[in-house]
Amino acid sequence: MQFAKYHGLGNDFILIDNRHSPDPCLTPEQAVQWCDRHFGIGADGVIFALPGQGDTDYTMRIFNSDGSEPEMCGNGIRCLARFIAELERQSAGVSRSSYRIHTLAGVITPKLEADGQITVDMGLPRLLAQEIPTTLAAPEEKVINQPLTVAGQTWTVTCVSMGNPHCITFVDDVAAVPLEAVGPQFEHHAAFPQRTNTEFIQVVDRGYLKMRVWERGAGITLACGTGACAALVAGVLTDHCDRRAIVELPGGCLTIEWLDDQRLSMTGPATFVFSGCA
Repeated sequence: MQFAKYHGLGNDFILIDNRHSPDPCLTPEQAVQWCDRHFGIGADGVIFALPGQGDTDYTMRIFNSDGSEPEMCGNGIRCLARFIAELERQSAGVSRSSYRIHTLAGVITPKLEADGQITVDMGLPRLLAQEIPTTLAAPEEKVINQPLTVAGQTWTVTCVSMGNPHCITFVDDVAAVPLEAVGPQFEHHAAFPQRTNTEFIQVVDRGYLKMRVWERGAGITLACGTGACAALVAGVLTDHCDRRAIVELPGGCLTIEWLDDQRLSMTGPATFVFSGCA
């Protein structure tokens, strides 16, 4: 089976041309084997480019390295857009610069920019507790600056859904957070019935944030696009940052903007690594 490997700021994925079928050609268990960094290809997840649904061009499905299926992945959809453009060039000699992609979080629209970056319309953030979901507030209330006890410490958290759940906490020094120890405890906390991604954010200034992330189903990753969007929203809601900021992750930087129409825009790279047959 042919595959290609891409990464978005070090958040790496195996991409598979699955346009012949509406169902992924690998099982979650096979995806786990492919993602193994010692016995497989190695990746944070496997992404499938499937036929579009309704008025969309393509459908995105993704299996995490633990076999779970997230609703969406910001770095992954940039990689998928680059992968699709290459597939179209190979088959037709030309490719489009923008795609409408169906995901479990809704329709997402990435645009390939002339400078090589990819800008993605990430849609609307969801802020009510029932939308995230979390039990930290009443179903129709927002979770902003709420206390949460994890690993014997009380953290102040704000929760945002970008189609997938995020728990954001602001800290003085992201490098000092024992991510391997506290990340799993956040992810599996009883307050998050569908588990959660967790972002730890250090405010450098109102236009620049530093972030480390524990991703639901993948653990520590070098970047998380939906997490960067959620972090900016949380920063605005708690008056830590402006509506446009650079978010620095261990793998590099993303530009995130919360637009006047309340949609989130994310701009960042997607890089081809290699292709092969497995």
